[in-house]
Amino acid sequence: MSCLKPLQICCKRLSKPMYLLTLAGLLFLGLGILGIVLPVLPTTPFVLLAAACFAKSSPKLHNWLHQSNLFGPMLKRWEQHKCMSKKSKITALSMIIIFGGSSLIFAVPSGIPQIATSALLLIGIFVISRIKTCTKCQT
Repeated sequence: MSCLKPLQICCKRLSKPMYLLTLAGLLFLGLGILGIVLPVLPTTPFVLLAAACFAKSSPKLHNWLHQSNLFGPMLKRWEQHKCMSKKSKITALSMIIIFGGSSLIFAVPSGIPQIATSALLLIGIFVISRIKTCTKCQT
């Protein structure tokens, strides 16, 4: 019975929502990593979501993500200046236009599906174009 007490104490440190946030952060991070190699999957929003989840649930994972050579600079720019690098914006907009446009033309059925897809693509373009572009002093 006494050997269960430390386990019970340990388990009380993180509540169920904290575990769920950590799990969600890991899921978002995985999607963000997939987005590096799959051009139709965006990296930045998933990494930002992962960082937000880790900030609330796991300081260790949050710090690890910020210290990462791959994602750290992007997260620091976003947290400090709420901006994206010019290269990231151009890449994101290009992917939306090239892959979203080709999907719209070749894969999406005519009618309402094309209208809905067009609306989503335009929303994506609008959102990314509204984000401030980092200047050289902010990078």
